Amino acid sequence: MSDTPRKILVTSALPYANGPIHLGHLLEYIQTDIWVRFQKLNGQNCLYVCADDAHGTAIMLKAEENGVTPEQQIAKVKADHERDFADFQIRFDNYYSTHSPENRQFSEMIFQRNKDAGYIVEKEITQLYDPEKGMFLSDRFVRGTCPKCGAADQYGDNCEVCGATYSPSELIDPYSAVSGATPVEKQTTQLFFDLPQFEPLLRQWTRSGSLQEGVANKLQEWIEELHPWDISREAPYFGFEIPGYPGKYFYVWLDAPIGYMASFKNLCDREGLDFDDYWKADSDAELYHFIGKDIINFHGLFWPAMLEGAGLRKPTAIYSHGFVTVNGAKMSKSRGTFIKARTYLDHLNPEYLRYYFAAKLNSRVDDFDLNLEDFAQRVNTDLVGKVVNIASRTGNFVKKFGGTLSAHPDNPLLVQEAQQAAATIAGFYEQREFGKAMREIMTLADHANGYIADKAPWSLAKEEGREQEVLEICTTALNVFRLLVLYLKPVLPGLAERAEAFLNIPPLTWADSATLLLEHEINKFNPLLNRVDMAQIEAVLADSRETNPAPAAAAGDDKATEEEAPIGIDDFLKVKLRAARVVQAQHVDGADKLLRLTLDVGELGQRNVFAGIKAKYAPEDLEGKMVVLVANLAPRKMKFGVSEGMVLAAGPGGEDIFLLSPDSGAQPGMEVR
Repeated sequence: MSDTPRKILVTSALPYANGPIHLGHLLEYIQTDIWVRFQKLNGQNCLYVCADDAHGTAIMLKAEENGVTPEQQIAKVKADHERDFADFQIRFDNYYSTHSPENRQFSEMIFQRNKDAGYIVEKEITQLYDPEKGMFLSDRFVRGTCPKCGAADQYGDNCEVCGATYSPSELIDPYSAVSGATPVEKQTTQLFFDLPQFEPLLRQWTRSGSLQEGVANKLQEWIEELHPWDISREAPYFGFEIPGYPGKYFYVWLDAPIGYMASFKNLCDREGLDFDDYWKADSDAELYHFIGKDIINFHGLFWPAMLEGAGLRKPTAIYSHGFVTVNGAKMSKSRGTFIKARTYLDHLNPEYLRYYFAAKLNSRVDDFDLNLEDFAQRVNTDLVGKVVNIASRTGNFVKKFGGTLSAHPDNPLLVQEAQQAAATIAGFYEQREFGKAMREIMTLADHANGYIADKAPWSLAKEEGREQEVLEICTTALNVFRLLVLYLKPVLPGLAERAEAFLNIPPLTWADSATLLLEHEINKFNPLLNRVDMAQIEAVLADSRETNPAPAAAAGDDKATEEEAPIGIDDFLKVKLRAARVVQAQHVDGADKLLRLTLDVGELGQRNVFAGIKAKYAPEDLEGKMVVLVANLAPRKMKFGVSEGMVLAAGPGGEDIFLLSPDSGAQPGMEVR
């Protein structure tokens, strides 16, 4: 570690102030928090700021819907966000709002500097207008068919299917997402940031090493078609009015990233820090943004150009991550996998999720799958079965024989191995290769558990005169445990705090990896972490699931059962059939007719389905075969687990049931008609 601490400012993308935090958001904030905690633990001067993104049409409309002012709306959501973040042990040095005097000041300053430099231009344009609501529609409030690939129900600025960008007026069959009305074209004068003037800068900056390679490649495609960027919006709009342009407001994506600066300025004023030390053009401080891949164009093109035009520094690096899926599929309210932070917290320890995210995160822009069975197994195996197990198997023997660790460990080489891993693990944290760090830590835990099993202190403790030997074995084990807790502290600060209390030591820092705990009195061991129960996970899914209640039976129709009640053709047409490939088939313990199938459904990801076809098919006969899946059937909780669909078969039953023809030519995800 350098004698002079680094000056580091870190931000996460600002959560939008019109809804709750969910697991898709939490990946980013937990990733950032782990990185920041490591830097602080390693002695660096690292500050972490964030804020609610509080402006825009959506906020205005949500407040109107809730019967409150926009200010009341954003205040309530901010309080909810801060509570969720705090309960997930995400520790900001400052959490603020873009609806603040600091953000107004910086937005006006950056706008004026760019205007004075000739980077702001006025253009008369034709914009889509909602005749029912009496308002111009921002890009995200116009939807229609993509003009490039023909995908339906896409946003007015980009297509989520093919990735194309375009203007709202290019959409086919556009409609207002606010009222559903067909927009009309209307002339208006808007302000534009002249992004094409920054093309040389952006070509150089995007290849400077400040971006992941895949992100830099994607931005090169956009650089080929740079256009002036519309930065103004017409009233009614919740935001900052642009000085000198009555009735026009800064577009939310202009003042949102400036919110990083505003939050930091608020911290500087409170703590007596020098704002310019971090934001002036020649600053030697480091600036890092952690964001999702869906907003990389704003952060990788507009933001550095805007900063350059205002004479301010650009980010040291922008770290982008992918989307969160659950059980291999997009988060779904009907399946209960669109999980809000608070719903998770109602049933599960936040440290479970922090560890699972860390165990699978890397420095790339990969999408992240939260597989719930793997989640439970990994937490139980790694944290409870390996790390905490070291202390639970040895801690109370120390108390039994006086409560003080010995002067010498029984196996100094095992302890040295754990100490020497500090540099490797620190490197993984620095590079955001958290998964590699967790694997290294668990390898050390395996070695320690193997050592304890070989020595069996519980057997030696029964033999008279071997107390010192037991103490030396436990001293070895607990010194390794202390090091593992230190290495896990950025991920599991709560576990670290409980372990520090058990070991009777002050808060650990990374420098403590160079020292040992010898001839030291410890406290009585108490359980540090409970196992994950699948019933807890099923409760989260149940609380997250949104289902449409069945319609009431017609008056006087009390004889009709649910099975007998007739359905119309419209009900039948709601059934969605997809071809799926059997990835894995397994016997189900305790079930005479069921097999557990893991299905590849193409773009829908993987599904877990229980199928009553055991009488005809052995598991090994099914793997690789194609089946027809009822893809939009609500998940069903069974005593063996949750079934996420239904496999269709033909025949009278028993051994006479038949799946999709092997030569059908179907591909996973293909719609079956």
